[in-house]
Amino acid sequence: MAASSSSSGERHGVGRSPNRLAAEHSPYLLQHAYNPVDWYPWGEEAFEKARRKDVPIFLSSMKCHVMEVESFENDEIAKILNDGFVSIKVDREERPDVDKVYMTYVSALYGGGGWPLSVFLSPNLKPLMGGTYFPPDDKYGRPGFKTILRKVKEAWETKRDALEKTGNVVIKQLRDALSAKASSQDMPNDLAVVSVDNCVEKLAGSYDPKFGGYGSAPKFPRPVENCVSESQNIMKMITHTLQCMARGGVHDHVGGGFHRYSVDECWHVPHFEKMLYDQGQIANVYLDTFLITGDEYYSSVARDILDYLRRDMIGEEGEIYSAEDADSAEYDGAPRKREGAFYVWTNKEIEDTLGENSELFKNHYYVKSSGNCDLSRMSDPHDEFKGKNVLIERKQASLMASKCGKSVDEYAQILGDCQHKLFDVRSKRPRPHLDDKVIVSWNGLAISAFARASQILKSEPTGTRFCFPITGCNPEEYLGVAEKAARFIKEKLYDSSSNRLNHSYRNGPAKAPGFLDDYAFLINGLLDLYEYGGKIEWLMWAAHLQDELFLDKQGGGYFNTPGEDPSVLLRVKEDYDGAEPSGNSVAAINLIRLSSIFDAAKSDGYKCNVEHLLAVFQTRLRELGIALPLMCCAADMLSVPSRKQVVLVGNKESTEFRDMVAATFSTYDPNRTVIQIDPRNTEEMGFWESNNAIIAQMARSSPPEKPAVAHVCQDFKCSPPVTSADALRVLLNKTVAAATSSAAA
Repeated sequence: MAASSSSSGERHGVGRSPNRLAAEHSPYLLQHAYNPVDWYPWGEEAFEKARRKDVPIFLSSMKCHVMEVESFENDEIAKILNDGFVSIKVDREERPDVDKVYMTYVSALYGGGGWPLSVFLSPNLKPLMGGTYFPPDDKYGRPGFKTILRKVKEAWETKRDALEKTGNVVIKQLRDALSAKASSQDMPNDLAVVSVDNCVEKLAGSYDPKFGGYGSAPKFPRPVENCVSESQNIMKMITHTLQCMARGGVHDHVGGGFHRYSVDECWHVPHFEKMLYDQGQIANVYLDTFLITGDEYYSSVARDILDYLRRDMIGEEGEIYSAEDADSAEYDGAPRKREGAFYVWTNKEIEDTLGENSELFKNHYYVKSSGNCDLSRMSDPHDEFKGKNVLIERKQASLMASKCGKSVDEYAQILGDCQHKLFDVRSKRPRPHLDDKVIVSWNGLAISAFARASQILKSEPTGTRFCFPITGCNPEEYLGVAEKAARFIKEKLYDSSSNRLNHSYRNGPAKAPGFLDDYAFLINGLLDLYEYGGKIEWLMWAAHLQDELFLDKQGGGYFNTPGEDPSVLLRVKEDYDGAEPSGNSVAAINLIRLSSIFDAAKSDGYKCNVEHLLAVFQTRLRELGIALPLMCCAADMLSVPSRKQVVLVGNKESTEFRDMVAATFSTYDPNRTVIQIDPRNTEEMGFWESNNAIIAQMARSSPPEKPAVAHVCQDFKCSPPVTSADALRVLLNKTVAAATSSAAA
């Protein structure tokens, strides 16, 4: 069971009185509660003080350990801030809407952004100037933070009108630029082909054939770039990338899961932070690749990720936590934390722990007495990891096993036993800080992965062996994890009377409302929970959440916020699939999926909204599809004349029905909708009578003596029903082959 570690701010602030951040729930804000800076959280108390004192606001967003130590722990800088400014700290994960406004401003004005975000605002919240990291003192001809603070204060006192006028103009220009509208409500006929071809061409052009991935260092495991295509050339790039990632140091070989990104081109030395949004998305890509290739290597990596989450990132009520920090103390009582201290190893530690198997393990994971962070000049340019080893597999296990004269299974078991021993040793080290905040959107991504794994992994070959850190559990256990996480959100972060979500939870719901990403990612997870798990309550909730709160009814597409908070100056239509997919991309796919479930009255509305959405972003899709790979997939899905419906009718608890469900998900088909219905269940039948009478009729007309009957329908035609998993598997393989040959033609 995961447990939160103490905050670094409490350690640094011994003897100081806390500021107002001490009353917040965010672990990030609490880390600054004992800074000498008189921090305020984002809110009216801070705004009112700035208006009353008539001073500018200094806004700081996103953690930066360096700036905290250099500036926010500096008494001289704190005095300047406390005397001449109102200082506000924002957790960008808790208030992405606020962060987005001012990051957009900095990026637009200075040609690029990044974190930490440092912005100066007027008391009415208009931006005056901003940047990212500021060193404390002047250096190399560049002004330090002290100088900048004095100059901003002076400009506020002498050039205030000009500063405020510029801020007003910039916000107006950004508001106009970011509220994109479509000239037509219909998606152009050629948009899917053009956008997908453009995206694939750009990805292929940036592909690294040696180490996999796209572009050079730093390399991020951007899962949306691996929206799986069954094209042979694309699959070669995807499988090579996924293998290199899994063998690299960006993958935690001892404890499972993936770190944030690799600082070098060979996926070796990572930034050691672990983010929930990465784990859910990466697991899904490995699951899809397993279905396409049939290679259990990919399913094992998916299990590795999900088992890491189950062990380290889930709370007592099923809630899934947000992140683990990159830094930790090298030993109990250490004065400072160090990047990767929890994860790296010396040669001696390996030898002392593993004994007779140490040489085999060291050869496999490239462990050296001098340290192994030498594969690229980017790996460790400042010698931070001198004498330390980040585990990496440079050769496939089968080759190494052959070299040792062992079978692959025997070799893998030795490695697993070694990893277990190292895990036990590592568990005694000071842990990285756990961010136990629960974010709805990120939980939605994880819910999707757990739900899908519960059926997809049933297609693993009989007798597949698993080694630590993989538990090798029954895949159905993953469905329980997904359902428990969804129920936590429904009970703690959802108001059924208003049909509204809160964005996050820690010791209670946060003040921030749910944003587009929260709704879109959760709906996606709930649709997967229904399709793979079969409980109608999740489909009902998903459909209920898919309302018009964020919809631009006239212009098309979805805004990122409800637009009800006057302190948030911009409503943005997100159009970038980055580390997290765009809310608009996920919403588009949700609408397509929902349109194939409901009858024409609702289905037509969903289709109109998704066509209008894609029309909004058509220029971006045509010219820069690589920025929106998931939306390109949505356009491709919409271009399919008719989605396949697999309607499974019968007793959901029966072995025959369960086998039918597993058979349904034994093939990869992104253009398939699965409906599970038990005609004896009055709630389910009532739902389908009200929302799709054809489905209800299928359920009523299925032979009652059969525990499971499958109907496969497409292009307004249904194949004769089948009553066995094997027959369904044959039928689905035929329809997939027919669809593939039709697309090729």
